[in-house]
Amino acid sequence: MSSPEQRVVPFASPAAAAGGPYVEESVSYDAILLAGFGGPEGQDDVIPFLRNVTRGRGIPDERLEEVAHHYRHFGGVSPINAQNRALKAALEGELARRGIDLPVYWGNRNWAPYLDEAVKDAASAGDTKLLGLATSAYSSFSSCRQYREDFARVLIETGLGDTVTIDKVRQFFDHPGFVQPFVDGVRDAVAAFLADGIAPEAVRVLFSTHSIPTADAERSGPRAGDELHRDLGEGGAYAAQHLAVAEAVMTAVAAEVPGADRVAWDLVYQSRSGPASQPWLEPDVNDAIAGLPAAGVRAVAIVPVGFMSDHMEVLWDLDTEAMDAAAEAGIRAVRTPTPGVDPAFVSGLVDLVEERLRGTPAGERPHLTGLGPWFDVCRPACCENVRAGFKPAAAGVAP
Repeated sequence: MSSPEQRVVPFASPAAAAGGPYVEESVSYDAILLAGFGGPEGQDDVIPFLRNVTRGRGIPDERLEEVAHHYRHFGGVSPINAQNRALKAALEGELARRGIDLPVYWGNRNWAPYLDEAVKDAASAGDTKLLGLATSAYSSFSSCRQYREDFARVLIETGLGDTVTIDKVRQFFDHPGFVQPFVDGVRDAVAAFLADGIAPEAVRVLFSTHSIPTADAERSGPRAGDELHRDLGEGGAYAAQHLAVAEAVMTAVAAEVPGADRVAWDLVYQSRSGPASQPWLEPDVNDAIAGLPAAGVRAVAIVPVGFMSDHMEVLWDLDTEAMDAAAEAGIRAVRTPTPGVDPAFVSGLVDLVEERLRGTPAGERPHLTGLGPWFDVCRPACCENVRAGFKPAAAGVAP
């Protein structure tokens, strides 16, 4: 691992370029860059979109069509773009309410509007000091580093790498604004089950998130040799962060709902897409649901804790397949809400922006788990993708 004096943070503001984990001095930004995953907005978009998502992996269209039916079921339209439009508007409203004069540019990794368009629009307007806000709360290659690689790719491909800087807000998995909507949803679901006479021991809460390859999970978070490295066990930072958030949610619900302290919970995974020969995080949400009757469970609350909004993995994998699994198992099921544009969540995102504007010391930053607050500048080799290898990445210490 490189020594601190050798560390390089490419494409960063001067405050972040030194490579320390926390930026504790005020930084003047010109704009916010809201970075999304992207999604098709019509039947003709579906296969081209999936080609973008899987670029470089050589997957034929015939196999992509196996995934395409999820989108085609909903008219070829993913809800994610509409949700990001709503989030952009909500952020703009909250920024204005607080008197923060920062425009919000929105760009996607895999579909229009693309990130390169957003960055070029910002630069054309003279907004060259950008603070990135990715629409993902946790640490892994696909939920953090890949966004940072796309930031760097765009700056290189557009020739703006010497002009534009992109920092990124910290991973916000345990920020109160992100966690509170999940607390509200679980509280309401559990309270309704108990009010209907279902015993706490017959209720289960399943916290669901996107499965990722086990090798990626093990490499999520700081690597051995970095000052922030911790042995977080199997699943690395990705699994540990989700487990910590689930525990925080259940602790809050137990304090509000009598009997909820006797409701058991589990972390489960969904949306696996890799070959059967490749290990991915388990258990699968549908397998977990199938096993609940044998444990005496009569009702289940399915919590999309890994997701910011109701995009396709929520609508299909949870609202369709998981609900079908619950019906087949003969148990009552409810899916709790995602944060979406919940006022607490939107306010929390702007809190994260203000942290960087003010240079809030790490010890004063809100967090609800022992893992936080997460760091501002990603650590060397953080969230490595061993299959694709390292690519240039913004907002973190190289590589």
